[in-house]
Amino acid sequence: MTDPVREKVLAVYAEADAAVREAGPRCEASGKCCRFTEYGHTLFISHFEAEILLESAPPYTQPVTRDGCPFQVGGLCTARDARPLGCRIYFCDPAYTDRMVEITETAIAKLKAIADEHDAGWNYAPLHYFLNAAVREGPAVSAPDSMTPPDSRLSLPVVSIPGEAGA
Repeated sequence: MTDPVREKVLAVYAEADAAVREAGPRCEASGKCCRFTEYGHTLFISHFEAEILLESAPPYTQPVTRDGCPFQVGGLCTARDARPLGCRIYFCDPAYTDRMVEITETAIAKLKAIADEHDAGWNYAPLHYFLNAAVREGPAVSAPDSMTPPDSRLSLPVVSIPGEAGA
């Protein structure tokens, strides 16, 4: 991802964060947002979000299942600063549901516009597809407590979802 694209994606994050703050949803700190299967939802992210997340994400064990986020440890997010839009916008507060949908649709439309503007294509898939497709260059990550040198990078290929057109 080029720096201008990264800056635009981070600006979308900032706008979404501001909209969420303004809406003021209640967070019960239940961790439901990270336990996907248990609570019947899936975290979809764009390839932009995956790249930003993987640039600074703590080590995680592959394969990642669709059941939950590998970055939730002890009920807390260990990838908070680089978290994708769904993590920034989703709250269990029923009074926030309509506004949550509006903020999400606006943010996703802006990401799609960035992809179009920069001829980057659009890839949107569940979190675990991107995490399992990521290949760490350098030492392999085999356990959550692995130490990764700061100069290692993650390579993220285009992800095709089995059963979808073009896959």
